Amino acid sequence: MKVDGVPYRTIWLDDDGWSVRIIDQSRFPHRFETLRLGDVDDAARAIRDMQVRGAPLIGATAAYGMALAARADPNEDNLAAAYQLLLATRPTAVNLRWALDEMTTALTRNRPADREQVAYARAAEICDEDVEINRAIGRHGLELIRRIADLKPEGERINILTHCNAGWLATVDWGTATAPIYMAHDAGIPVHVWVDETRPRNQGASLTAWEMRGHGVPHTVIPDNTGGHLMQHGMVDMVIVGTDRTTATGDVCNKIGTYLKALAAHDNGVPFYVALPSPTIDFTIADGLAEIPIEERSGDEVARITGLNAAGFIDTVKIVPEGSPVANYAFDVTPARLVSGLVTERGVIAPNRDAIAEAFPERANPIALQGALTVG
Repeated sequence: MKVDGVPYRTIWLDDDGWSVRIIDQSRFPHRFETLRLGDVDDAARAIRDMQVRGAPLIGATAAYGMALAARADPNEDNLAAAYQLLLATRPTAVNLRWALDEMTTALTRNRPADREQVAYARAAEICDEDVEINRAIGRHGLELIRRIADLKPEGERINILTHCNAGWLATVDWGTATAPIYMAHDAGIPVHVWVDETRPRNQGASLTAWEMRGHGVPHTVIPDNTGGHLMQHGMVDMVIVGTDRTTATGDVCNKIGTYLKALAAHDNGVPFYVALPSPTIDFTIADGLAEIPIEERSGDEVARITGLNAAGFIDTVKIVPEGSPVANYAFDVTPARLVSGLVTERGVIAPNRDAIAEAFPERANPIALQGALTVG
């Protein structure tokens, strides 16, 4: 995608050919800055502190983190330590573990002397694969939007509600939930996006809105509590969100508040779609509520808010009383029964075990899956 007419990905090799540069998402929406990652500790910090975020981009950053580790010391002990350091940064997004496993497989098949080159090559492949996966998600999601447009009077806008940021800033490029929106807009379909603010970190208000504005997509930022009202009054034609982990049976884990949107959509007959690349599917688990670890983040994210003050400076202020306890669950799980369809790189599939396994047979290993289901 482009920023002020300049094409960008969210992660790329710096001019020196080995260090990694990212867009620092902690500075949005008031500053556009990039950040250099020079070692695996930098990569871990960027993931943990949400300078990069979004399941696909977390995986890509972890892949380059392993490449940086291999450049520093390609021996097994150092690579194993790097794996554990990166794995511990964010517990919910399964793309992180997937990317680390992909890197480990590539590295252990080669001699230490070759591992640096192999690592950078595989990390670049993971990034390129993500772009093409998201492009395919966009094409399949575009057809869903076209179907809705065909049922409306010509020229009437299609209202799409999103939650959090599943845009190009959450991936290497294109985005998951936003890819169909961008393609529809570019095709001349009159789309309008209701952008949930997504408390507590406001990824909708600060990231999705920034993306929509940059691409020229009509949009309106709304408080998180507004979506149900809009659906009751026929002002939402479809909901499309991303996901950080989806089970083998179609349960979807996404940013906190997604479940409530799914309930409202179900109650009002609004289709609720989830856009995801296949690495986000965790074939080792079946029950999202029982098995997906839900990250609990610092209460400061709830108790404090950052924005641009009247003097034009970025400032952080406290908004809850001193001494009040704060809980900050980062994700919730939407049961498969509330999901209309999973928009993947291989098409729109039903949120159930058989459909998911049929779409991705190379990853749905029945023996491994059965073993995972019988543990405990």
